[in-house]
Amino acid sequence: MASMKNWDMVNVRLPMEDEGHLYRLSIRDGRFTQILKQEADADQPAKVSLEQWKATETTDHSDESGIVIMDLEGKIVLPGFVDAHMHLDKSFSLTTVENQSGTLEEAVRNYSIASPSFSKEVIKSRIMRSSLQALSFGTTHIRTHLDFNLRVSREVALRTIEAALEAKEALAPYVTLQLFPMCPYNFMALDVDALEEALRMGVDGIGGAPHLSLSPKEDIDYMFKLAQKYDVPIDLHCDETDNPAMRTIEHISGKTKSEGYSGRVTVDHLCALASMTDEDAHGIIERMADAGLKAVSLPAVNLYLQGRHDTFPVRRGVTRLKEIWEAGIPIAVASDNIHDPFHPFGRGDLMQIALISSYAAHMGRPADLRTLLRMITDVPAEVLGLRTYKIEPGNEANFVVVDANTPEELFTMQPERRWVYSQGSWVRMAASKAEWNHPTLAHFWKEASENVSFRTPEFAKG
Repeated sequence: MASMKNWDMVNVRLPMEDEGHLYRLSIRDGRFTQILKQEADADQPAKVSLEQWKATETTDHSDESGIVIMDLEGKIVLPGFVDAHMHLDKSFSLTTVENQSGTLEEAVRNYSIASPSFSKEVIKSRIMRSSLQALSFGTTHIRTHLDFNLRVSREVALRTIEAALEAKEALAPYVTLQLFPMCPYNFMALDVDALEEALRMGVDGIGGAPHLSLSPKEDIDYMFKLAQKYDVPIDLHCDETDNPAMRTIEHISGKTKSEGYSGRVTVDHLCALASMTDEDAHGIIERMADAGLKAVSLPAVNLYLQGRHDTFPVRRGVTRLKEIWEAGIPIAVASDNIHDPFHPFGRGDLMQIALISSYAAHMGRPADLRTLLRMITDVPAEVLGLRTYKIEPGNEANFVVVDANTPEELFTMQPERRWVYSQGSWVRMAASKAEWNHPTLAHFWKEASENVSFRTPEFAKG
């Protein structure tokens, strides 16, 4: 079943293209070859539903040319989801790292203290498990930010890089990972050569959180210098605070423009914009657009972490999602953290994140729902620099079939039944939990799950 390479899908809905028509999609050797409009419920020979095809596991339902004709019965097909911001190495660490206050500051402090105790095997297992979990929900590409704790030692920092590179290689036939180590703030006095070592090892870009630094401008300048030396993109946690006076985004915007790095710099969170006056925020958004920045909002985690120091009214920290979008800036929404001290929930499901975003940003109109679908598909693909991503002839066929007929049904029902096709084969066939069509994926899932759990943490039992 997983190895079928040549087949057509009929009665397909493509809400990213034209909701007024059904489509026929042809896939040959893992690539889209034709996308054709068809008449409503067009009569096709030897059709088989997704459910029937799974049950028979044969190619009996083919036309005269031997091509299997799969009837989607009006189900939605979306490009594979793209998660532009995750922390795969931190996922499932809540059993050992607590956060009693629920603040970002305590999460950063406690994880930094605990990180030397995490073996490479445990870190790799977290990355594998959370990547596969995201894949099971339809995510085929992930950018992950990696802990890089140089304050403890070079060995601790590079241990995470080694684990991530091994996981990336193992998962490459199924899901694509981009790796961005987080430069430690105030790092100029540290072993900065370790950052270059990570780049030489094969990570994909440079990350960091300069708003936490005592010398943010110097840190930002150095990261640009390093990125240019190794010709890699930059992706920065930016002003993740309720403090409206925190504006590293201004220096990042100016540096991006002056260094000719437009289109290669992404800024994430941007919580401070939510605390500013309209006049101040709109001026900054204009500078972001002028600099050619890309952006990512993390609504679920920011709703959880921000406003912890407020009495009522409590600020919620989600950035100005609609205003950034309307300014023409590519802005995606993403998962961020899963079951760790930064966020005790989450599951790597971008449909869930899109729904949370709709609540947080007051985006519930029909047009908003379609925009949110773009914010988990083609917009984050642009953030990751994917050039052959859309459902178009000649592109690699990475997609998710969702058991819904309209975006309204998708957002309202959040269907569990999904069929995921990635890197040339079916990896999930509508199971209500992660059940894999590949023995290798089943093995990876079982092996990684042995090192992660949802058990009650020791610190909570008292």
